[in-house]
Amino acid sequence: METDNELVARVRGGDDEAFRLLVERHTRPIYRAAYRITANAADADDVVQETFLRAYRAIERFDARASFTTWVHRIAINCSLDLIDSRKRRDGRVSPDEDLAAIASTTATPDRIVHGLEMQRAVAMAMERLSGNERTAFVLRHFEGMPLDEIGQVLGTQLNATKNTVFRAVKKLREQLQPFTGSLI
Repeated sequence: METDNELVARVRGGDDEAFRLLVERHTRPIYRAAYRITANAADADDVVQETFLRAYRAIERFDARASFTTWVHRIAINCSLDLIDSRKRRDGRVSPDEDLAAIASTTATPDRIVHGLEMQRAVAMAMERLSGNERTAFVLRHFEGMPLDEIGQVLGTQLNATKNTVFRAVKKLREQLQPFTGSLI
């Protein structure tokens, strides 16, 4: 299997098939991160498309100081945050994905379904209250399992600042969800 850097070199040489392979390789993690940041499936789809469009246009500027994965995640995070900012300006707020009922089990009791939906909404609202960097750092660390040094590259911060950003995000989420959970998480 070719490395990302080998595929990038082929793309620079005009090989569109190589870019298709990069897109296939990175679409799922980019979608997951975008969905967790935007809290909306349609927005996450838009972010994925915009991310790869921007990456294709900027592929000549990719210099391999960071991995392609880190570089494309940074583009995706920027696209996600741009979308959220534009939605806030347009709508005055961010609303979580309305497709929450899809997670409800057919065997769950009505009370459990309602509790699950309320918890999901509380988490989405708590995530909305995080700054863009905090949300990004939290998602990349706790949902994507990205190492702190790579998160720092995505955010453009030093390792200690990245650790502090993740810590602040976790602390804020714990505080905001404490009344809902009944104790500190």
